[in-house]
Amino acid sequence: MFSSEELRRYNRHIILPELGMEGQQKLKAAKVAVIGAGGLGCPLLMYLAAAGVGTLGVIDGDIIEESNLHRQVLYNQEDVGKSKVETAAEKLRKSNPFINVIAIQETLTSENALTILGNYDIIVDGTDNFSTRYLSNDVSVILNKPLVSASIFKFEGQLSVYNYQGGPSYRCLFPEPPGPGEMPSCSEAGVVGVLPGVLGTLQANEVIKVITGIGEPLSGKLLIFDLLTLRSSTIAFQRNEENFSITSLGNYDFNCEIPELEFEPGYKELTVQELKAKLDKKEQVFLLDVREEYEYEICNLGGKLIPVNRIQQQVDQIPDNVPVVVYCHLGMRSAMVVKFLTEEFGFKNLYNLEGGIHAWSKQIDSNVPVY
Repeated sequence: MFSSEELRRYNRHIILPELGMEGQQKLKAAKVAVIGAGGLGCPLLMYLAAAGVGTLGVIDGDIIEESNLHRQVLYNQEDVGKSKVETAAEKLRKSNPFINVIAIQETLTSENALTILGNYDIIVDGTDNFSTRYLSNDVSVILNKPLVSASIFKFEGQLSVYNYQGGPSYRCLFPEPPGPGEMPSCSEAGVVGVLPGVLGTLQANEVIKVITGIGEPLSGKLLIFDLLTLRSSTIAFQRNEENFSITSLGNYDFNCEIPELEFEPGYKELTVQELKAKLDKKEQVFLLDVREEYEYEICNLGGKLIPVNRIQQQVDQIPDNVPVVVYCHLGMRSAMVVKFLTEEFGFKNLYNLEGGIHAWSKQIDSNVPVY
């Protein structure tokens, strides 16, 4: 039953004939696990909390960074450095004191996923990475729980409901993850800040539909939404029985990988600590930044900027008589540049900076902005 305060709060829901008191009671009784309290998770959690979903489990092992704030609207500047789940849970409890918010400060893995997610009725993936996408799918199949999942890329988002009332799973649409290097690595593609807001809100809508039984959930249909044109399309896909034979979880560590490149003998890498030591000793080192110009404007180490797509045309600007440390955002593009220059132009003085400028920001100089 509802208190008088709850009835006032949910009045606009209750007077909807499609929802009514019965629908609001279903929302109150529901237990929803939200994986990720980031760009998708923030609006998703805010609307599920406001709607009166009785129990929200928030799962995330990260802390809040300044680069999150342009899209993760649950946080503000004062929250930087704090736990995402603890901060989110505190704010959600304040927004609706009639719900139970459980903060789970963990990264979901194949070791803990079944135990954590087994306590909830619906699984929602708000992380937007391939590892969690396949992991959450396989858990939903094993536990026979519906999964609401969205993905975002630059200005485009995708959304579907998987494993719902006999409907297809994520693997029915995408049987296997992309290979290393086939998709942009984490944080390198960028995303317009409002896109996760739109997709996260649509995810919340699908969760409410699944809980209450109203409308037509996106089961067996993939919604594709383009923010630049405001056009959407829907692709239908079918259930494949082969994807429902999963009985155990495997290895899902295939996100943000550097491709398995076969390098010529003599390929060398340098850690950020080793680079710092060389710079502190004032050793002669040529820094080659292969990121894009807009990335260079965000932060740089003072190196020579030659984006990947201009390397071949500007190869004469790269010295061959001093150590050249090549770096990018996370170390993937620079590794491929080192391979290319070594094999095509015979350079023998190149070092790939392991972890890129992101590692420098995290381990050496926190004044270099993280993006």
